[in-house]
Amino acid sequence: MKIEQTKFRDLLVITPDVFRDDRGYFFEPFNEARFRVETGLNLTFVQDNESMSRKNVLRGMHFQVPPKSQAKLIRVTTGAVLDVVVDLRKSEPTFGKHYSMILSAENKLQLFVPEGFAHGFLVMEEDTIFSYKCTNYYSRECDRSLLWNDPEFGIDWNVEKPIVSDKDHNAMRFSAFDTPFF
Repeated sequence: MKIEQTKFRDLLVITPDVFRDDRGYFFEPFNEARFRVETGLNLTFVQDNESMSRKNVLRGMHFQVPPKSQAKLIRVTTGAVLDVVVDLRKSEPTFGKHYSMILSAENKLQLFVPEGFAHGFLVMEEDTIFSYKCTNYYSRECDRSLLWNDPEFGIDWNVEKPIVSDKDHNAMRFSAFDTPFF
């Protein structure tokens, strides 16, 4: 496993060791002991989530506020997404800035997103399956969304008319959000 630190504190790109031969491939998407040693993080993942989406579906920008904030370990098992996070930690030099990358079944890359980030993704292939581990359980009371196309973020989603839920279409503007993350 290779760990790449991004310019955002604790936001990590993980490249797993994939063993290929004429039969196909094998890899460990997650190994708790190895994750702890390689990242230096002592976290417990308590919930796995999975979604399947059509091409051009855009989900985001979602997060949970304390006391139920979540770190996430994200990957794509089928298809591909443009994955995007926004740093909501006001004491960070990257506050309000975004990071994006392609996650796909082919590249097998994973993204570790610490608490204090909003997260979203645009589906690039039909029937894409998106999977992630969370360090806290889902809480409707702590669930929040920021507007996916807020000009303050400057995200180039590279799509004209994404398929967006009513919740995401009507999400809060970043300028109206008083972040609890430091």
